[in-house]
Amino acid sequence: MWILAAIGSALFAGITSILAKCGIRHTDSDVATALRTVVVLAFAWLMAGMVGSIPTIGQVTSRSLLFLALSGLATGASWICYFKALSMGDVNKVVPIDKCSTVLTVLLAIVLFGEANHLAVKLVGCAGILVGTLMMVERKRQDHDVRGQSWKWYAIGSAVFAALTSILAKVGIEGVESNLATAIRTCFVLVMAWVIVGMRGKMGEVCGIDRHELLFICLSGVATGASWLCYYYAIQTGVVSVVVPIDKLSIVVSMAFSAAVFKETYTKRSLAGLAIIVASTLLMTVFR
Repeated sequence: MWILAAIGSALFAGITSILAKCGIRHTDSDVATALRTVVVLAFAWLMAGMVGSIPTIGQVTSRSLLFLALSGLATGASWICYFKALSMGDVNKVVPIDKCSTVLTVLLAIVLFGEANHLAVKLVGCAGILVGTLMMVERKRQDHDVRGQSWKWYAIGSAVFAALTSILAKVGIEGVESNLATAIRTCFVLVMAWVIVGMRGKMGEVCGIDRHELLFICLSGVATGASWLCYYYAIQTGVVSVVVPIDKLSIVVSMAFSAAVFKETYTKRSLAGLAIIVASTLLMTVFR
């Protein structure tokens, strides 16, 4: 079941990237992040209520709460970097760099959680994912108007914080129902997202958002909520060093939609890189 949940997480995460890209063509990325977090929060608490886990909130230990909070803050930082990168660069370049968080997460899981089964396979898989990613972000003509190279640093920041998110969440979610844990950590993501908007003086932009883009922002929030619920169930019941690579296969969904919706193009080299990433991920999944 946890493998199916990881696959579901990848599917919804891939859809999230495309919906979010549609919602930040003219809307500031920080404002969009804050608004979509509201949707994710509502979705997460709704699911926690449906499974009946809300009454158990008093049983959450201070240790779990601390790590869920840290995971939420890392998620907020990752989102801010990720959607800023998406607003500045092409999906087919931002997403591969963001997915490099897989390598860092797997290595941390091996060291911190002792997930050393089939260690050689995992290390080879990590190397394959890294090589494939580097092949996908080779310099080529941009498909859209891209402002400089700053998007790369935001994408790298997104990857680092995303890796920390998974590790911190694995610790915080122990003994806590996964839907409730998702809802709790989303509260911290929400606070961080709106603090950033306030600190950067962007509160006034909230009321002026285009309704069409607002719809896509909300839909991306729903997709994110669905992805999170699947993801945190998977890492709670499964193996982090396997769940994370499967989740990152969302890159296939994102790139397919970016080609269809945004007409972004791919070179033979970038497609070969994608094939290496997929093959490496499947290898790590089979030998889990």
